[in-house]
Amino acid sequence: MSAGYMGVRMLRHLRVPFVLASFFGLSLSPALAQQNAAPPPVTVAKPVVREVVDNDEFIGRFQAVDEVAVRSRIGGYLQEIHFQDGAMVKSGDLLFVIDQRPFITALNESTASLEVAKSTLTLADAQFKRTESLATTGSQSASNLDDRRRDLIAAQANVRGATAAVDRATLDMEYTKITAPQSGRIDRRLVSVGNLVQADQTVLTTIVSLDPIDFYFDVDERRLLNYARTARERGSELQLGGGGLDVTVTIADPTAPPFKGKLDFSENRVDSASGTMRLRARFPNPDYVLQPGLFGRIHIAGSNSYQAVLVPDEAIGSDQNQRVVYVVGDDGSVTTKPVRTGPRLYGYRVIRDGIDGTETIAINGLMRIRPGGKVTPQLEELPQERADPPPDVAGSAEEGQ
Repeated sequence: MSAGYMGVRMLRHLRVPFVLASFFGLSLSPALAQQNAAPPPVTVAKPVVREVVDNDEFIGRFQAVDEVAVRSRIGGYLQEIHFQDGAMVKSGDLLFVIDQRPFITALNESTASLEVAKSTLTLADAQFKRTESLATTGSQSASNLDDRRRDLIAAQANVRGATAAVDRATLDMEYTKITAPQSGRIDRRLVSVGNLVQADQTVLTTIVSLDPIDFYFDVDERRLLNYARTARERGSELQLGGGGLDVTVTIADPTAPPFKGKLDFSENRVDSASGTMRLRARFPNPDYVLQPGLFGRIHIAGSNSYQAVLVPDEAIGSDQNQRVVYVVGDDGSVTTKPVRTGPRLYGYRVIRDGIDGTETIAINGLMRIRPGGKVTPQLEELPQERADPPPDVAGSAEEGQ
């Protein structure tokens, strides 16, 4: 066997351990690096613990406190219109004028009839007095005196009837001028000049009041009983003025602040078909921002005040079908705790059950957390109240889980 062949075999035997050593060295170096690396940084904080009142939200619609359909009390042809469509009007403002000429004629006729009746009464009264004086001397019989008394009574009745006719004609004349029965915003004109208006039938326009304004909404039986209990604890009854609970309502305009009002009415029975009861809240509306027909979301205090644990929505994670928070120990160890969430208050999510507020929880960097592992906690203090986060974050923790 040649020396060259022996050298090649020796090189082959030496290459195998070298390759194996290189392979294991490369494969073990990341694991060693991972063991030596520091735990990932995570922002942690104590939950906010404060007195809160649960708020329930319902969707409803605004309605005017007073709404009037303006009609004419007399029939005739429309002659004048004295308002701008959609304008604000005051009670007593002139709106329409019906053609007055037929009513002026009727008033003149009734006035003339009254003058005739008065002259007849004057004559009947004079004849009665003359006959009465002659009857005392025996120059006139008792039957003639009775006839004159009858004529006097009839003349007096005719005067009263003629006076009533004049009053009626005068009233009809006044009705030719149709004025606003209440203050508020007027609708467009529904009848143009020259059209025939039927008495008590033709709707000329409508007027709605704007300040204050009512908001109607429906509540279910469970929440209704809760509100009734809250109202009783405050010394009032739900059916009497809606319990007088303070409420707020928001509209579709995101820049508009919440409007404050009070519950002031509830129906006297629950609808057997839907299992709901209609409630009403009344809101001041001096700037006329709220309009009849607008939809809104009303927020009602659903409980008396109680001590609650509040955490940010972004601190709540999911583990299959339950909500969890990550509790961080003093040594950086992480444990998972299931929680039951409630409504959003003061920019946080209420935690009904699972933690008591003394824990330190992770509020940011949840994607870097491994249950059972460790993190590098970076402590932060949460304010008592904060602005609401974006909708995608706010909706990440559903209520009542």
